[in-house]
Amino acid sequence: MPRSTMPRSTTAVAVFAAIVLSLAGCSGDGGEDTARSSDPSAGATASPSTSAPGESPSPTPTPPPSATDAASASVTAPPSASPSPVPTAGQRQKLVTMTVTGGFAGVQQEVILRGDGTVRTSDKGDTDVRRTSAAQFTRLRTLLGDPALDGVPASTVDKGAADLFQYTLRFDGRTVVTDRSAERPPLDRLIDALGKWLPA
Repeated sequence: MPRSTMPRSTTAVAVFAAIVLSLAGCSGDGGEDTARSSDPSAGATASPSTSAPGESPSPTPTPPPSATDAASASVTAPPSASPSPVPTAGQRQKLVTMTVTGGFAGVQQEVILRGDGTVRTSDKGDTDVRRTSAAQFTRLRTLLGDPALDGVPASTVDKGAADLFQYTLRFDGRTVVTDRSAERPPLDRLIDALGKWLPA
């Protein structure tokens, strides 16, 4: 078989060229990878900004008031009336008379507050007259002027209890009877204040 007639120099050049092309291809792929890895923005997805630089985020809108809220806001409780001292009309005026009866010993006592600030007490026929101080007189008149007394019933008596004291009060044109078997705060305060003037 005849040998190839291609000169050796030509063969060497061809082999060298093939090696150069092979190396060039490898370096091109590596360069592209290097370029991609060095670019920090490559493959990253930019997130949209919620507000412009230097601009505060918009406030959350406040929901409108409901019909229930509007109704409750429109309804206001009426102001409670504060007690004021009852007016006076001189010595002959009896602002309040309280009689205490009953009990084991058969108590019979009475206290009368007059319009000039004097207090007349009696205990089984023995009488005494004393004068209140300005503060005491104002306090008693303020208790008499308490609007809550209008809600006290005319009679609060436990008929099953035989030995309780019975208090009969006459004031402002009305008569109230109680044995204090049930709590009546405005009346109880008045009884306690008048009771301090009764003989021990």
